[in-house]
Amino acid sequence: MSRVGRKPIPIPQGVQVQIERQKVKVTGPKGEISREFRPEIKIELKEGKILLSPQQEIKDKEIKALWGLTRMLIANMVEGVVQGFEKKLEIEGVGFKAEVSGQEIVLSVGFSHQVRLEIPQGIKVSVEKNVISVSGIDKEAVGQFASNIKKVKPPEPYKGKGIKYAGEVVRRKAGKKVITTAGAK
Repeated sequence: MSRVGRKPIPIPQGVQVQIERQKVKVTGPKGEISREFRPEIKIELKEGKILLSPQQEIKDKEIKALWGLTRMLIANMVEGVVQGFEKKLEIEGVGFKAEVSGQEIVLSVGFSHQVRLEIPQGIKVSVEKNVISVSGIDKEAVGQFASNIKKVKPPEPYKGKGIKYAGEVVRRKAGKKVITTAGAK
């Protein structure tokens, strides 16, 4: 049995949850988010908690995995409308910079041109010095957009130049070593 799927999801004060068949809509102080789920998992609202259970007897590993996944997705929706999610990225390198221009982020990261990425709806991006903050209520969208920014110029292992997550450790390699010939005449 799924240990994660069994746990009820408590609904905090000020959050409203509507369940219509397999569609869950969560509204809170930060905004509103909705999502449709697979029919194998039964979702119900009881006594201020969201309970999940499989529609049929569990014999299949896939249904067990879906049960836990569905529970975590709904829990992330509830957490997102209450607190929101944020990812921070650091830019490292001489002359590397980022700026927000309207509905896009402009990255100058050592290419012959600037890289422009359109900011998805529901995501907020801010830049302070060399730190890019990506925030929003949808955990999946925040993580995906932060990943797209990092893919533009991932950190290289010799000097560490590029874009990395805050707190990420980049394994460094030793560069080429100069071999001197001792005793050469």
